[in-house]
Amino acid sequence: MDPATAYNRMAALCSLSEHAESEVRERLQKAAIPVSDIQKIIDRLYKEDYLNTSRYCHAFAHDRLRFAHWGRMKIQQALRLKGLPESDVRQAIDDLPEEEYHEALRATLEQKLRSLTDDDEYTRSAKLMRFAAARGFTPSEILETLKC
Repeated sequence: MDPATAYNRMAALCSLSEHAESEVRERLQKAAIPVSDIQKIIDRLYKEDYLNTSRYCHAFAHDRLRFAHWGRMKIQQALRLKGLPESDVRQAIDDLPEEEYHEALRATLEQKLRSLTDDDEYTRSAKLMRFAAARGFTPSEILETLKC
């Protein structure tokens, strides 16, 4: 595939949904595009606003909260693993709507509670804490929600 075709494909891909630079770079490498051309394509995608790290971080954070019910810690870690700038990651985490965030935590805990059959309240609470912590919620957020 020549660089012009690769650029057009990546521009079309990025116009459909938000993508991180690492995802685009990986696709271009799989298509056997030379490294020098990959960087030129990525630079052009940024210049023409097909790639935008801030916009990607916001979209990723909101989607993971809304659809996967992930907590701030798990979202933040996933964004960091993609090699995105810390300032964009922090801003996306800070911009998550509080009401929607707490509703996601409540829904997560209620869903898990329905699947538990233990009669012991301590065991039930411990399982709920571990489950929500694995989803990226902090212990203080979990305890606050369990008390309600």
